[in-house]
Amino acid sequence: MAKFKYGKKDALIDYLLDGNKVTRLEALLLFGIQNLQTLISSLKDEGYLIKKEKIIFIKALVRVNKQIKVEVPKNLPIKEIEIIEYRISR
Repeated sequence: MAKFKYGKKDALIDYLLDGNKVTRLEALLLFGIQNLQTLISSLKDEGYLIKKEKIIFIKALVRVNKQIKVEVPKNLPIKEIEIIEYRISR
């Protein structure tokens, strides 16, 4: 019987193909992907059309908190910090 390997990259691709967006924060916390940029470059090389957009950190934090509990220090300016989110363009 052949083994089918389903790894972090496969999980992220499925997540993006379902119409979700991902930031470095989500990639690390949800998929265990430490270097999202390298994986995004790999996806581009494979022919995926990847779009990126700067968002404020709180938007990513709210999204990730729907799946897991993340608390940040009270003095962290989460409304001012920008983070890049990626999505697969259809």
